[in-house]
Amino acid sequence: MMRAWILPILLVLCGSALATGSTVSGNPGTAAAVLVAFVLLAAVNSPLIFPRSIGALEAQRRSADDGRPVVFWRPGCTYCLRLRIRLGRSARRALWVDIWRDPAGAAAVRAVNDGNETVPTVVVAGRPHTNPDPAWVRAQLSLPRRREAHRGRKPSSGSDR
Repeated sequence: MMRAWILPILLVLCGSALATGSTVSGNPGTAAAVLVAFVLLAAVNSPLIFPRSIGALEAQRRSADDGRPVVFWRPGCTYCLRLRIRLGRSARRALWVDIWRDPAGAAAVRAVNDGNETVPTVVVAGRPHTNPDPAWVRAQLSLPRRREAHRGRKPSSGSDR
């Protein structure tokens, strides 16, 4: 858990040190701008912008029930950050698994990536996709809604014409 916060904490500390130096040298405007920039960088690199992670086993169970993609990720990964930002609000529909917090998630990623913890790895319908295009993932996120919409309907027998 702590290592997910190392980069954001270091960014805030560095920004604070630089802002303090600018303030001492008589540049409070520059100090404020530097501090804001570093705090924003820390926020973007923190786990806070990702949807809440669940365990790999729970994610796989839910995905089998409703067809949603499972996204395996880890904090500090620029490719995971790119995927998260490009998915926008639709990212909430995916099931996110932080492999640093869940050993079963890390094992699942290693099993499909030749022993490497390569993220993001997105599993759709039981098939893994390593570092997929965000547009493709967004398209996959729209599919379960259609399946859920049909779930409540009875299949037509063809005799009710």
